[in-house]
Amino acid sequence: MTTTTKLLFEFDDLHKRYGAHHALRGITLKMPPASIGLLGPNGAGKSTLLKSMLGLLEFEGSALVLGYDPKRQPQQLRARVGYMPERDCYLPGMNAIEFCSYAAELSGLPYAEATQRSHAILEFCGLQDKRYQKIDGYSTGMKQRVKLAQALVHDPQLLLLDEPTNGLDPDGREEMLALIASLPGRTGCSILLSSHLLGDVERVCQQAIMLHEGQVVYSGTIEELRQGGNKDAFEIRVKDGEEKLTKALRQRGCTVDDDNGLLTIQVPSAPAVAKPVDFLFEVADAEGLQIRHLAPRRLSLENAYVRAVNEVNETKGQKAETKAAS
Repeated sequence: MTTTTKLLFEFDDLHKRYGAHHALRGITLKMPPASIGLLGPNGAGKSTLLKSMLGLLEFEGSALVLGYDPKRQPQQLRARVGYMPERDCYLPGMNAIEFCSYAAELSGLPYAEATQRSHAILEFCGLQDKRYQKIDGYSTGMKQRVKLAQALVHDPQLLLLDEPTNGLDPDGREEMLALIASLPGRTGCSILLSSHLLGDVERVCQQAIMLHEGQVVYSGTIEELRQGGNKDAFEIRVKDGEEKLTKALRQRGCTVDDDNGLLTIQVPSAPAVAKPVDFLFEVADAEGLQIRHLAPRRLSLENAYVRAVNEVNETKGQKAETKAAS
């Protein structure tokens, strides 16, 4: 692999096995700096991938994170990466200042600067009044905040967040996501947010990586994901005459589904239809119908994830059939 700092990270045929369990299965991808969501159900391999990126786990294949090799340069890499693990990581008996200062010193900062930064970051995370209290007595929300603080204290270029809203009530979850969403603008860092909660990723991220059974089933923008890879799909509501419009569109080669008056339309691709929006208005006008709503079709992230997994499974099935036939 060629080292380049223009990429946030890149993986080439990355595998991780725990005995007979194949947790990561040949992950190959490249991602530029951005706020990225790492999506997948529990057991998909998200935490394993984060720990591999940090050099905390041995793995097969190769990886570069911020241009550093986790296998050969783990210390240099970790000095530039902040990590908020899913499970509690504080040391018993420490207060928040001691804990964050310790984390900053481990990242290479001298004691005085580490302490100064700890005070500033705990104030940013809303813990300034609790900074001298022992973390053992913190609420779940406070423990999540101090985990975020220790990940930020050394001003990382990349922040790895593993289920950062775990155990939070709705208000605490919203406050945590607002903090995270503000970080790229405040510090210039990139974010890789691992979560099984699709709403968390949609709230914070522009890019997404979807894992299923240790494999990447999608990587790219969330906008493209929600389009389902199809720019010629639209949703329409008309004032009256859904059946009339449906018939007219089908006669012109469109696929149309009606969900209680909301028409989902697949327009023929170019060159058959060069300007889909103009085409839809022209058909409605020809039928004497008034369009009240017209927008590109957007899948929910949940539906987009299911679709991506199904496409991968279909491809596997086709390959298996071809192999069996040969």
